[in-house]
Amino acid sequence: MTWGEGPRWQHGALWLSDTQGGKLWTDHDGPWRGIPLDAVPNGLWFLPDGRLAGAMMYERRIGVWTGERFGTYADLSAVATGPLGDMAGDPYGNLYVDDVGFAAHAGEPVRPGRVLRVAADGTVGVAAEDIEFPNGLAFVDDGRTLVVAETTRQRLTAFTVAANGALTGRRTYADLARLVGEDARPDGLWAAPDGVWVATTTGHAVALVRENELVTSVGTGTLLPIACCGDGGNRLFVTLADTGGRPLGEAMAHKAVRTTVALLDVTKAGDAL
Repeated sequence: MTWGEGPRWQHGALWLSDTQGGKLWTDHDGPWRGIPLDAVPNGLWFLPDGRLAGAMMYERRIGVWTGERFGTYADLSAVATGPLGDMAGDPYGNLYVDDVGFAAHAGEPVRPGRVLRVAADGTVGVAAEDIEFPNGLAFVDDGRTLVVAETTRQRLTAFTVAANGALTGRRTYADLARLVGEDARPDGLWAAPDGVWVATTTGHAVALVRENELVTSVGTGTLLPIACCGDGGNRLFVTLADTGGRPLGEAMAHKAVRTTVALLDVTKAGDAL
């Protein structure tokens, strides 16, 4: 596995997308394996009816897994300005997905991204503007708040979720450079009963934070934590990238990154992975 994004746990199986390796990984039907894809998703989420949805990075659409490929669920081409990133949904079937805003791989200039909303009825719209490299998404406060990782701003930003699904009341949820360390750059998020777990990539830690407070931090040594998800109990799955000691950008350019999945017992958080 090259770069493991969007891990999700459902019915005793783990799913994740290898955005750089072009595969969907799962142990749903037995042994852990990667399924090659022509079009690869970034963020993954399970819809209320149990179907696996994927944010198709370069196709600007939301797909649903058929067992062989991701068929189209929603077309975002009329609103998306860049590649799609992470994704999270609510119990009613509404999806929120990152519009990164620019394609770094194509040499496009950096510009702010957005969060898009795909309503359960298929309506697509812009939920929030001016998000600097939007990444992980997580609902907290029983769905009343959506937390968004802004990777290059090194912070988590929170929005109040209005009854109509609009995002209002933008505020800083956690300044990770201050709480975790100056190299912390948030990628994947996972909501917990007492805050949000965040994979800090170059911060070499998985941290549990709540509004303006660090609850605990788990060091990952030389490995870079990309994303995480829980299993509904005391376990947290964390994808960890090994660059072989190279800077991340250089390792990615040379396809010299390898990802593994680690399992953290959150009751023992504070110990190193």
